[in-house]
Amino acid sequence: QLTMSLNSPTLLNEENAQEGKKNTECLESLLQTPSSFQDNPLQQLQLASQEVLKKAKKSGRSKCPRCSSSRMFYCYTCFVPVETVPTTEIPTVKLPLKIDIIKHPNETDGKSTAVHAKLLAPDDVTIYKYPCIPEYEEKRHEIALVFPGPNSVSVKDIAFHLQKYTKKGVCASDNDCSREPLLKQAKIEPEEEKTSNECISSSRSEGTRLKKIIFIDSTWNQTNKIITDERLQGLLQIELKTRKTCFWRHQKGKPDTYLSTIEAIYYFLVDYHQEILKESYKGQYDNLLFFFSFMYTLIKDAKCCAGKE
Repeated sequence: QLTMSLNSPTLLNEENAQEGKKNTECLESLLQTPSSFQDNPLQQLQLASQEVLKKAKKSGRSKCPRCSSSRMFYCYTCFVPVETVPTTEIPTVKLPLKIDIIKHPNETDGKSTAVHAKLLAPDDVTIYKYPCIPEYEEKRHEIALVFPGPNSVSVKDIAFHLQKYTKKGVCASDNDCSREPLLKQAKIEPEEEKTSNECISSSRSEGTRLKKIIFIDSTWNQTNKIITDERLQGLLQIELKTRKTCFWRHQKGKPDTYLSTIEAIYYFLVDYHQEILKESYKGQYDNLLFFFSFMYTLIKDAKCCAGKE
């Protein structure tokens, strides 16, 4: 009877040889088909060149130009690229509306993808650490919160539902003529009346238009504390179409339709562009996944070479 112990030198040598061969084949495969092309669900994105990130990876961690902390690619506390990643080589995305991200205080900075949005759309994204968040009540007619719930509506129904929040008779533009109801205004001259009527018309057309969208950055188990905050009550809630996450830090026990923050922002904007702006989507917001897609590929390739797939 021929048996071989699991500790047999012969078996161990064979396993080592097979493992070495497997790693070699994997590396060769990666060189021949960069980024595991066929298996990468983010491969269709229209992204700026990621050569700057490849160079930064080779040189290792670098200093944050503001706080001097050692980081890879970017500083997640200062929201800026590190010294080996010149800002001029990072794409900038212009968004059709403003975004507020409310970050849970216990959410680990280094694990959050919210910073990607701030890095890539700095003029349109603001990150707040809970409980330090704005008061939204006066702007409810132009703000919505992305969060699933029994009263959530789809992106295509935003305009219809925001009408319920419009302040009738109030000019809602940023440089409005008055915040007082028109009934309280003194008698006005014909020329002033014309201006006032234009203001009302502007209010009606602008009042149903979304100007800001809020996202919550936390684990799903931590969201309850934020979503029940009185400052967020009464806001229109939006639920995204079902999409599967590519996030490598997927929360254990949760379905794969639970997206990371940057994925949620990206998919919302794609839906908004098509459903509200009524324009064909041609990759306008793809660069929001500039860092995310690069990290996804790095981790997927690393797992492949470690024999975990």
